[in-house]
Amino acid sequence: MSQRELYLGLMSGTSMDGLDVVLVEFDAMQQPELLQHRQYPIDDQLQQQLHNLCDPAPNELHQWATAERLFAEYCAESVNHFLRHFNISPSAITAIGSHGQTVRHQPDHSPSYTLQLGDPNTLAALTGIPVIADFRRKDIALGGQGAPLVPAFHQAIFSSFDESRVILNLGGIANITWLPGTPAGVTGFDTGPANTLLDRWFKACHPEHEDDFDRHGAFAARGRVLDEVLEKLLRDEYFKRRPPKSTGRDDFNLKWLEEHLGDLSQFVPADLQATLVELTAHTVTHAIKEWLPERPETIFVAGGGAYNPILMSALKSKLPHCGWHATSVLGVAPQHVEAMAFAWLARCYMQRVPGNLPAVTGASRPAILGGLFLP
Repeated sequence: MSQRELYLGLMSGTSMDGLDVVLVEFDAMQQPELLQHRQYPIDDQLQQQLHNLCDPAPNELHQWATAERLFAEYCAESVNHFLRHFNISPSAITAIGSHGQTVRHQPDHSPSYTLQLGDPNTLAALTGIPVIADFRRKDIALGGQGAPLVPAFHQAIFSSFDESRVILNLGGIANITWLPGTPAGVTGFDTGPANTLLDRWFKACHPEHEDDFDRHGAFAARGRVLDEVLEKLLRDEYFKRRPPKSTGRDDFNLKWLEEHLGDLSQFVPADLQATLVELTAHTVTHAIKEWLPERPETIFVAGGGAYNPILMSALKSKLPHCGWHATSVLGVAPQHVEAMAFAWLARCYMQRVPGNLPAVTGASRPAILGGLFLP
């Protein structure tokens, strides 16, 4: 009889609006199975502390240390509630794979670095469960970008020998994984901004709105694409760089918009939102055409952007001959893919299996990612 193991995966994206918690069962003889899932919202005060850390400010060390503990306590509360809700004993969980909250990602700085807060010692102590965390810095230490890390998971879970595929993640940042249908040749990289600009501009225009994002793309649907504005944004050097490459919200934010466009109040707000949708659609599809060896037969979409019909329509119009589907067709709902990936990476650590793909990140070799933190 094969041994079955349970892992939790925790993921909070660049939007910083909530924590995805998933329970994943692993069996050496079968594909991992997502058993349960929940999202826990981040309260406004902690969310603001996290947002503040994404930009340089005075007294950062104290702010970092405070948010580090508070975010870990929030993760532990979420995990403990999750286990009680589904009547699961902490002793049944082999380990928690915790991504942590990225507040800085500078892989091209000298020296390069990436920062994810959420003290894994606190998380382990408050849950009584071993924690695997700090997944990105080993890859950085080996000369890699530290991101994206999910392509290795995409290869293990979503690859097919019957067709070439792209897995497109539309989180705060958009990234693609090329699955050519053979074990060799898998690659991937961040294409640029997705929800991080859309969410931040929407919130700036609707500070009192109950949503922190443009639900169903309704705000963008009221605007028109500003071609001259789009051309200015597309001049950014990042879009021209060859992979491997990765980026984050410390590169793409409202300050970035102002640097390229000047006073944002000169624009009709919905027009700028529509233009940001077009920016994501253009940079994603251009990257697929420019940097992949051939057009994929099918594109499977993960992340919150999969639920934005205006963004999805813009993407499909630029690659109409590809099949477009949500990852739910492959058995994992779009909003659960990344959390499941970090449960998978935690198991890779416990099994002493490399979790990075050097062809993706540019690291000098495959490596076991993360570190173990015991209760």
